[in-house]
Amino acid sequence: MVATVIVSTASASYAQTPAPASAPKPAQIDRNGVLILVRSSLLALDHANKTGNYTVLRDIGAPGFQSNSAARLGEIFAKLRNDNLDLSGVAVIDPQLNLLPQIEANGLMRMAGFFPSVPTQVNFDLAFAPVNGQWRLFGISVSIGQSGPAAPEPPSPPVAQKQPAPNTAKQSPANAAKPPAPAKPAPAIKLAPENKPTESQQPK
Repeated sequence: MVATVIVSTASASYAQTPAPASAPKPAQIDRNGVLILVRSSLLALDHANKTGNYTVLRDIGAPGFQSNSAARLGEIFAKLRNDNLDLSGVAVIDPQLNLLPQIEANGLMRMAGFFPSVPTQVNFDLAFAPVNGQWRLFGISVSIGQSGPAAPEPPSPPVAQKQPAPNTAKQSPANAAKPPAPAKPAPAIKLAPENKPTESQQPK
């Protein structure tokens, strides 16, 4: 189960003149800033899914995100809405990040991780664009996965014993798409309260 909004129109200006590829840089944002951005984005999506009104979700986004009409956002997230996905738990559970906030070559700040809720975890991948000194939602991907690591498979029985092999159910539906993720994601990192912001020109 996955729904993704990745806006390409807002980044059209970057495509006019090819720029040399540069490695992403760590974003200068503190723990509270990360929590506010992640929670406000996912709670806005949760409210939109429960009410069927995607106007607020659209309005909190950057201009590129707002190129999607509220009706279009309703179509994109129809699957999550029809499945009655409840994201309200993100208000009280701390996220774990497997992609720390970073500034990519196109100037967007991206972060990804999950909320280890029970019985399923909520995976997210978010992108934000700087607008008037603030980070505004530019892209959002949400999916549902297993909560916690999967149990290892039991060892194979000795050759002498003839036992039927256990049936292994596939965890992912055939039409599920994974949200964008780095090629080699780092281990999940809990947000430490002692993280301090550093001086930067980036929006707080």
